[in-house]
Amino acid sequence: MTGAAGASDAAGASDAAGASDAVGASGATLPFAGRVALVTGAGSGIGAATVRELAARGARVGAVDLDPRAAHAVADAVVAAADNGGGEVAAFGCDVRDGASCRAAVAAVAERFGGLDAVVNSAGVVRYGRLDELTEEEWDVQLDTNLRGVFLILRHAIPLLRERGGGAIVNVASTQAFASQELVPAYAASKGAIVALTRTLALDHARDGIRVNAVAPGAVRTAMLDQAADRFSPGDPAAAVAEWGARQPIGRVIDPAEIARVITFLLSDDASAVTGSTYLADGGATAKLST
Repeated sequence: MTGAAGASDAAGASDAAGASDAVGASGATLPFAGRVALVTGAGSGIGAATVRELAARGARVGAVDLDPRAAHAVADAVVAAADNGGGEVAAFGCDVRDGASCRAAVAAVAERFGGLDAVVNSAGVVRYGRLDELTEEEWDVQLDTNLRGVFLILRHAIPLLRERGGGAIVNVASTQAFASQELVPAYAASKGAIVALTRTLALDHARDGIRVNAVAPGAVRTAMLDQAADRFSPGDPAAAVAEWGARQPIGRVIDPAEIARVITFLLSDDASAVTGSTYLADGGATAKLST
């Protein structure tokens, strides 16, 4: 595995509780200065936005993705950004469906930055179709990526968080865990399981000082949403996205950066009393009755 990293003005590792916030060159506080985070699915969408948000707040981030080139592109863009907060990003390839790959990625991030304080499980895929239309491979790739991947990453990450005296985990679920649409049985099942897993992990590791929460996004402008638009409206996918956005109570689809800010809040000391929760970040979609 290779890394692409920028210069960091956040010296030394902190424990999970963190010291007082450092101050960047611009005068802004850096609440994640000295902390190390691992983000899966970091090559695009919510994962990439989370890498940017954490780095802007001073974190050292392991950007992990199945496509290492995509992860490197995100890392390079953060390094080049004028407002990167002094954060440092290293890119790593990892197939979250594979135990050996996950073990190696977690170890590489911890070795690169000297420990681990936070984990964001954002890797995810969807395959559309009714249950009797899905192949076993289509079912497996969704459960293995979306759910097994969380297990495999955390199986190796939790001991490292414990070594630091605690930490924080955020798992990316979906509103599909609470109110589903048609043609996503495996995806909805995997996301519902993430919500349940988040609760039990929070209980199992509360005394370790490890907080575990989930975020459940709604319609977010990512490659996954574009894939859906291409499938269901091949003649005019842009119009489909605009229509879906107009149906939302907030009148638009959500930007990945908006979800990333929820994630960074849940990882931060501001959420020190929050564990075992799933935060809906769906623009009010699940609050609205269908008409």
